[in-house]
Amino acid sequence: MIFNVRIIRFSVAFLVLCNYNASGFEIKRYMIMNKNILSRLYRHGVQLMAVGIVTGILSGIVVTFFNIAADLFSKYAKDVYALVRENPAFVPLLFVALAIIAFSIATVSKFVPMVRGSGIPQTEGAARGLLELKWYKSLPAMAASCLVCILSGLTAGAEGPSMFIGATCGEGTSKLLRCTDMEKRYQITGGACAGLAVAFNAPLTGITFAFEEAHRRFTPAIFICAFSSVLSAIITRNALYGWMNMPVEGILSSFNLIQIPLKSYGFVALAAVVSGICGFGFYNLCLLSKKLFAKIKTKNALTTTYLKLLFPFIFAGVFGLITASVMGGGHSFIESLGTHGGTTQQSVATVFSSPVVVTLILVLVMRVIATALNLGAGVPCGIFIPMLAIGACIGTLVAKLGVAWGMPTEYADCIVMICMATFFATIVKAPLTAIIMVVELTWQFTLLVPVVLGVSFGYMVSEVCGARSIYDELLDNILDEQHVHLTKQTYVATVEDGSIAMHKPIRDVLWPSNLLIRSIKRDGVSIVPASDTVLQVGDELSIQAECVDYDNFKVSVDEIVKPRKHLFSNKKRKSQSEQNE
Repeated sequence: MIFNVRIIRFSVAFLVLCNYNASGFEIKRYMIMNKNILSRLYRHGVQLMAVGIVTGILSGIVVTFFNIAADLFSKYAKDVYALVRENPAFVPLLFVALAIIAFSIATVSKFVPMVRGSGIPQTEGAARGLLELKWYKSLPAMAASCLVCILSGLTAGAEGPSMFIGATCGEGTSKLLRCTDMEKRYQITGGACAGLAVAFNAPLTGITFAFEEAHRRFTPAIFICAFSSVLSAIITRNALYGWMNMPVEGILSSFNLIQIPLKSYGFVALAAVVSGICGFGFYNLCLLSKKLFAKIKTKNALTTTYLKLLFPFIFAGVFGLITASVMGGGHSFIESLGTHGGTTQQSVATVFSSPVVVTLILVLVMRVIATALNLGAGVPCGIFIPMLAIGACIGTLVAKLGVAWGMPTEYADCIVMICMATFFATIVKAPLTAIIMVVELTWQFTLLVPVVLGVSFGYMVSEVCGARSIYDELLDNILDEQHVHLTKQTYVATVEDGSIAMHKPIRDVLWPSNLLIRSIKRDGVSIVPASDTVLQVGDELSIQAECVDYDNFKVSVDEIVKPRKHLFSNKKRKSQSEQNE
């Protein structure tokens, strides 16, 4: 019986494969018609996935060890500051060391400008084709600089640099395998997603961040690359942790989240309103900090950078001597705010010998100042987790206010999570990432609906106030600092047989950044393009774009509209012309 079933299944599959019709089997005709499709599937699907797996494995190895080192350096920093607090005679030595470290990082950033900042804006610029990472210099420079910042006691997160390091791994892999410029951008995105996923142990957050923030679009190619990179990176991370006998746990395990009844949603609305307004205020504070630091100018570029970096390092020393709650990115601080505030009372209430609320306000102010200084000065450290820590601190204050107004204490952890997600979504304008991040960090779906409501309000606040993503603002500043100017150019390209764009809607193609298809001429008739317009062979595309390098822009477009066999010849002709020049 089993044998007969197998025969039937094989027969049906064979008939479908052979494209049976009234005239009989047409195996040869079917294979000829689909030869190009199978070839494109291999080149643009299987091949992209294979390279993505290599990128993910490499990113998983490098980012895993980087985060392990970051955790160790964070513990060493707390031990150093505890020693200095017990021995006041070491205070001058501490600030001298901080000044030397600031000068060292300024020197590194002079030769490797890409290390200035959190790493996420640079990654987005590289994924959009606006910046060049140069992985062999940027990777060790960013890793070393960020670790030194963490050791110095700054409110430095490792998540942004982890994305940057993953992106450099993607760029290095693409160059090693001689991928095209467009494929390189895919791998940069995949590596960045893998870096964020490994840092947070949150694969879906990494994938969502690629669509929502890095490219702001969904295409099958981006999904293939991001999915394969993240999956292989997470497997690699878990394998390394198992090899080193280290537990793989959720980052936020102290939060007990329960279902909030509908009658208590007034407290959810309160949390959303407060955190959304605070998020917009912090956004403007960061922009103000960036403008103030931009006014620091000297005749020497190294001196200017050093003076900028000196401020956050000195303040980090002062804050670190006051309380350890300000130090580090914020993982342990957020964890201390869980379990209905019980741990909070032990960790921060005794710092100033003040009530819990007063202490939380002081810690919140210091964390806001420290994070804004780091961002304004361009310190090579992440602001991802510090923003979450600020949002969690705001959430704790809102929860205590709610308890005073009659809210059950059991809802406190939920309010903290809502405020954290809303605060993040307001500043970054990535609502889906914020929602999925809370679910993955806590490993609980209980709070999904309240978080969605809070995040929606925060995003609405940023939209009404005309705020952009903080990473877009930082990217614009980086482009200005590196004197990268965009110019408007027009290019007419023809979709050829065997190209990536053939038979695809416009929205499913990863076009170069800041590109607009103004018109399509098909069979002598002009067509007004839409996002769902399917491109056909022979379509003449009138393309207008703001680009940095017109020649590279044309090459990037040709990689999309021409078959691969023509691309190597184009690059060869380009390299020969450059050599002749």
